[in-house]
Amino acid sequence: MQWQQLIEQVRYSGRYATGEEAEDVLRAVLTVLGSHVSGDERCELARLLPVEAATILTAQIPLTEPLTAPGFVDAVAGHLPPCTGPEARWATSTVLCLIAQLAGEDLSLRMLSELPRGYALLFGRAELTATA
Repeated sequence: MQWQQLIEQVRYSGRYATGEEAEDVLRAVLTVLGSHVSGDERCELARLLPVEAATILTAQIPLTEPLTAPGFVDAVAGHLPPCTGPEARWATSTVLCLIAQLAGEDLSLRMLSELPRGYALLFGRAELTATA
């Protein structure tokens, strides 16, 4: 996949008016995601992405303690001013759902296992919990 194709997928999925808006959203989410995915998962994801996207992802220093899902959305909003909470959730989920599709089931589940509870919905998945 090429960078422009990924931008167009974000534009279509997120119903953004322009490619520039979709690119801004993609860059913001990849920047925050890059500080949350590490190790083999980070390397595998980078290999699946266009070079431009992989560069944004891998340029980030992984956090020692990942943000909560709402904190992640807030961080994305900080990269997209002015951006409301609902707009930031939409942007985050749009990109993370596409990332999950590109990554496939196994890699998506491994990335989610690295993150605190609450991220599954952002990746377009139900968050199931075991019952006692």
